[in-house]
Amino acid sequence: MKEDILTPDDRDFVTALASGLEVILAFDSDNPRMTLSEVAARTGMNRARARRFLLTLHALGYVRKQHRHFELAPKALQLGYAFLSANNYRSVIQQHLEDITQRIGESSSLGVLDGNEVIYVARSAAPHRLMAITLSIGTRLPAVATSMGRVLLAQLPEAELDALLATTTLTAYTEHTITDKRVLRERLAEVRRQGYCIVDQELDSGLRSLAVPTFDANGKLLGAINVSTNAARIDLATLTDKFLPLLQEKIRQIRTQVS
Repeated sequence: MKEDILTPDDRDFVTALASGLEVILAFDSDNPRMTLSEVAARTGMNRARARRFLLTLHALGYVRKQHRHFELAPKALQLGYAFLSANNYRSVIQQHLEDITQRIGESSSLGVLDGNEVIYVARSAAPHRLMAITLSIGTRLPAVATSMGRVLLAQLPEAELDALLATTTLTAYTEHTITDKRVLRERLAEVRRQGYCIVDQELDSGLRSLAVPTFDANGKLLGAINVSTNAARIDLATLTDKFLPLLQEKIRQIRTQVS
C-alpha cells in the first residue's frame, strides 16, 4: 500500500525546508546567477522571505554571493551525490551502459522519473553529438517526449498517470511530437504491452531513441535505460532487430546483479 504523502497544511510538513529546497532548485542552466528580486520572482516568495533563505544557504555554504548576485556553490553538489551514493546500483548499470556503447557505438543512459521529467543519472556517451544541448548526469528532459520518460510513465498506476498528465502540457518540439493526450495514452498503453519504447524525432529533429525499463532482483523499478541514435544513420529496423535484443539482455543481467 502506498504511503500517504504530506500536504503543505499538514502539521508535520516543514514549510521552511520546502522553501529552502525551492530556492536551490530555482537555479538552473538558464538562471545560474540571480539577484534577490529574480529569486523571489522565480519562487513566488516576497523579497524578505527569499532573502532569509538565500542568506541561510549562503551561511551553510550552498550558495555564493557576489555583489548583488547569488549562485549555487560547489557544496550543492553534495545533495546530488547523496542520491547517487545511496543508490549503489548505479555503478553496476554504468558498466552495462559502457558495454552497450562499446558494442554498438551509440550513447546509452539510465534515467529516472521526477514528476513530469526524466533525469539522467548515469550515461555512457558516444563520440558523436546527437542534440543541440549537452546531455550529462543531472540533465532533465520532458518525460512525455522521450523514450525513457514514456517507458517510466507506462509503469505508473493509472490514477497516478492521470494526475500527472492532467498537469502536463504537451509541447510540439518538432513536427513529429505527439501533442494529443488521447494519442499519447494509446502510445503509453502500447509501451506497457510491448515492454519497450521507440521515440522517433519527437524531441529533436534527427534524434531517434529506444528505451526499456530495468528492475532489480526483487522487481523494484530502478529506471529506464536507452540507446540514442541519429535517424540519418540508424533506421528503425536496426533499433528493433539489433539494439532491442541487446538492451533486453542487459536488463536481464542487471536483474541478477542488483538486489
